Amino acid sequence: MVSFQSFHGIVTMISDFATGLNGEDGCYTLMSVDNGNGALVNFVVSPSTYFVDQEMVGVGDWVTGYYDGNAPVPLIFPPQYQALVIVKNNPNQFVKVDFFNSQFVSSDGQLSLNISPYTPIILTNGQAFTKSPANRNLIVIYGPTTRSIPAQTTPYKIIVWC
Repeated sequence: MVSFQSFHGIVTMISDFATGLNGEDGCYTLMSVDNGNGALVNFVVSPSTYFVDQEMVGVGDWVTGYYDGNAPVPLIFPPQYQALVIVKNNPNQFVKVDFFNSQFVSSDGQLSLNISPYTPIILTNGQAFTKSPANRNLIVIYGPTTRSIPAQTTPYKIIVWC
C-alpha cells in the first residue's frame, strides 16, 4: 500500500536525469524543491508522474510533490524521491492525495468527502471512472471546507489513482 507523503516548496532547478537506459534520454527530469526553511528535496519526475490538471511546471513555481513514504530511497543529501503526483499550487483550489476509506475519510483523518452526483470522477487518463471511489487512492481537488475535524468538503473533481 502506498503511504503518500508530501513536500511543499518552490522549484529551484529542473534538469535532465540520466537513467542509464538506452532510449530514455530526456524522459526523466530531476526537480529540486526548496521549502524556504532550509529543507531541500529532489524529485525524480518520470513519464508516469501525474501532474494535476497537466500543469506545466517551471523554476520559480510553488509545488507540492507526493511520493511513497514506504519506497526505498538513496541515502544522499538532499533526499531524492520518485515523484508520484506533482501539484502546481493554485490559490483557488486545494489538493489532497491520499487513501480514502469506505466513509470517504482520508487515511490521516483530516478530510471527509461529501460527493455530489455532479462531482466528476475520472481516471488519471481523463476517462470516466464508473465504480465507487471508496477504499481507493484518490487525488481530490476541492475548495472551501468546514472547520470540523475531519474537515468536510464537496470536491470539485476526484481523480482515481489506480
